[in-house]
Amino acid sequence: MAKYLVIVESPAKVKTIQKFLGKNYEVTASNGHVRDLPKSQLGIDVEHDFEPKYITIRGKGDILARLRKEVKKADKVFLATDPDREGEAISWHLAKSLKLEGKNVHRISFNEITKNAVKASLKAPREVDMDLVNAQQARRMLDRMVGYKISPLLWAKVKRGLSAGRVQSVALRMICDREEEINAFIPREYWTLDATLGVSGEKRPLTARFHGNASGKMEISSREEMEKIKKAVASAEFQILEVKKGERTKKAPLPFTTSTLQQEASRALNFSIQKTMRLAQQLYEGVDIKGQGTVGLITYLRTDSIRISDEADQTARAYIADAYGERYVGEQSGKKQGTAKIQDAHEAIRPSDIARTPVLVKESLSRDQFRLYQLIWRRFTASRMHPAVYETTSVTIQAADYRFHVSASKVAFDGFLSVYASEEEEKAGNNVLLKSLDKDTKLTLKELGDKQHFTQPPAHYTEASLVKALEELGIGRPSTYSPTITTLLGRRYVVKENKNLYITELGEVVNSIMKESFPTIVDEHFTANMESLLDKVEEGAVSWKAVVSNFYPDLKEAVESAEKDLEKVKIEDEVTDVICEECGRNMVVKYGPHGKFLACPGFPDCRNTKPYLEKTGISCPLCQKEVVIKKTKKGRKYYGCENNPECEFMSWQKPSEKACPNCGGYMVEKGNKLACVEEQCGYSEKKTEPKQEK
Repeated sequence: MAKYLVIVESPAKVKTIQKFLGKNYEVTASNGHVRDLPKSQLGIDVEHDFEPKYITIRGKGDILARLRKEVKKADKVFLATDPDREGEAISWHLAKSLKLEGKNVHRISFNEITKNAVKASLKAPREVDMDLVNAQQARRMLDRMVGYKISPLLWAKVKRGLSAGRVQSVALRMICDREEEINAFIPREYWTLDATLGVSGEKRPLTARFHGNASGKMEISSREEMEKIKKAVASAEFQILEVKKGERTKKAPLPFTTSTLQQEASRALNFSIQKTMRLAQQLYEGVDIKGQGTVGLITYLRTDSIRISDEADQTARAYIADAYGERYVGEQSGKKQGTAKIQDAHEAIRPSDIARTPVLVKESLSRDQFRLYQLIWRRFTASRMHPAVYETTSVTIQAADYRFHVSASKVAFDGFLSVYASEEEEKAGNNVLLKSLDKDTKLTLKELGDKQHFTQPPAHYTEASLVKALEELGIGRPSTYSPTITTLLGRRYVVKENKNLYITELGEVVNSIMKESFPTIVDEHFTANMESLLDKVEEGAVSWKAVVSNFYPDLKEAVESAEKDLEKVKIEDEVTDVICEECGRNMVVKYGPHGKFLACPGFPDCRNTKPYLEKTGISCPLCQKEVVIKKTKKGRKYYGCENNPECEFMSWQKPSEKACPNCGGYMVEKGNKLACVEEQCGYSEKKTEPKQEK
């Protein structure tokens, strides 16, 4: 009997796939990549057509030896690595390492680990797709060039162990830019005015919000304006001008891509990007389900396509019709014209079998696996369902020359909301107005309620919003989002507090070097354009070596220029006036994983270290002692009093010596302005630079 060998990437898949195939099939794993560029050198021969030098990854020798024995016994070999560029490259590397050229070897791929999908792939074997492999090779080499050419400069300028990455450096710049926007933001005052109205024949009052005048919407920007409007409407008659009734529909959501799954799992489940991907990998590779054995519960988790196979679409519609009724089945397939970057060979992330509801598998899953599977199942099911329909009512009320609005909606048909609704949708679902309102309804003013507000700065990036921004800009791909953020956090360029990402002192230093010496690398548009070039390589429209050879000369020139500039800067430890109490030397400023600290220059004989409190030369607004730059436990920079804990002064923005001329409070630096720390005051002025001495 013929013997067939199936090689997959992950050992976790072996058990799942083995049970689908007969005794004449042997399933084994490569444990990921088996070859890569060497760690000790660039590994790219720039003098000879940019030929990569691949070597066996350390520790993979035994795995390859075992695989070679299995290959010798097999009549046919199937390379069944993941269905993406990375997986295609692993299959190609396996073919090279196992010397499979000219042998009976085939590439198969499946989007879900189910019996039908695996068996169908065996009936449709193909050659290794070299366009996919070359796109992966080009990406790997571009990343290697950036990392291995720029990282040593960071070691020389700042400290050893730092790194620069092609996508990582752009993401770092985006976080830095957002931090600068927030720090420079000056709140603007505005007011809202609500009128509580009695309605004839109704016990329940009506609350209408100020909208504007007959010409259109107005914004109330000061207390004076507010008082003028209140005075005008307080004695005026409130009359209903118009009652509009209508209907609006809310479309069903699209099924998950990698990016949208990461964002929604963060919002709804409070999962980090890394945790979401780890759990999704487990659900894809297979989980032991009671009575069914090991089952792959979802389709492939790295995709930017929203396509669904015809078979899955039809099965879902039949399930919805049976479980919810024909009326709930969506009219369209939910397909949408994607952007050019969508890799449409993949499907969206969906359950491998919609009939395997979350309730049926709950006992076999961990709590977090269940929550993620339920999210994926509900989202996919909802994507095949009918839109939700709302009945809407909008009322315009006149008082003097001003207009007030009140609107409400109620769910007329829940459609997809019966399966998948956010907290906001559930709250907004039934905001029902009084039924008896028309132009003849008598209204009486009961109360006017005004409220002062201030515009808010842009929100700090979270992992989810950073992923969304990277995707919108076309930077990175589904497989890169999680490792990019993990690296930024791991290198302590960025810290995470209450979901928000904050730049550290170390991150600021690295970003400023990258912006100054390598502006192209950290340019969003350049990086996005590079991604589209890699897509063209995948399509076979552009040569991968052309992409690499065009990129390298500019990078080399920038590195050489930066090296010359760095040579002019003699990097010495900054000596302070702080005396080491153990040996009497003046302590020096050093960089560590968390930023600057004080260390004794007598190391290793004296190992004394202290926190570094950088002085600002500014007096504390509360106690007049000096303000110093401090860091939170996680490394986020702030300004505090040197007399802490006796003095509790603390500010995220740099305080100024100048007091606010309006209210006497202290001012802080916001970009090129000084602004009063008290929002209610609202005073700001242009910052004047100190005069340089001649």
